[in-house]
Amino acid sequence: MIKLERTGVMNFDNAMRGARNPLNSWGRYDSYYDENGNFVFGENDLSLAKRLCRAGTDHRKFVRMIFVTVDVTAPMYWWKEYDTYKVATVANSTSTMHKITSKPFELSDFSVDKMNEDGIKAMEAVIDTLENLRQKYLETKDKELWYTIIQLLPSSYNQMRTCTLNYETLCNIYYARRNHKLDEWHTYCDWIEELPYFKELFINEDEKD
Repeated sequence: MIKLERTGVMNFDNAMRGARNPLNSWGRYDSYYDENGNFVFGENDLSLAKRLCRAGTDHRKFVRMIFVTVDVTAPMYWWKEYDTYKVATVANSTSTMHKITSKPFELSDFSVDKMNEDGIKAMEAVIDTLENLRQKYLETKDKELWYTIIQLLPSSYNQMRTCTLNYETLCNIYYARRNHKLDEWHTYCDWIEELPYFKELFINEDEKD
């Protein structure tokens, strides 16, 4: 299970103006913001942006200046893979260490959408154990109980993080993970595809699976 919410994309205009610095071609800048505050590429700017993106990472430096922020809720087993992307990413997460005992454990706290019936039964037993440990910890504040909860917690436990990335990092993620075994990555890459102008800049229709 993965949820992506509250997406924001910013700094297209400054990034595109910077892309024109090497040739002092600011006079050909023709992009604008529409009445809803959305950035719209002009014909000249989109043509230049596409050429720079096709020329490779050394030439498309401007996409590193296009920033994206999003709230992602996903299981810990997915976050372990996401955490391999440490260049040009920032994240603030909900705190497992500080808040793990602040609410009752429920099945909805975990990604179990792919589990079979036996798996669900086992997970429900684990949740019952975790909740029993939580209640005892709240009564006693015994750190051993807290540690037991932390070490018993399944990797399917969901965590929400507010993440900031740029288009270059997202392009790298897209091509590295779009055919991954985990369905969460497919959902994530579908979200990337729908970001403003991502398809136009980075995806050739004839290369899509």
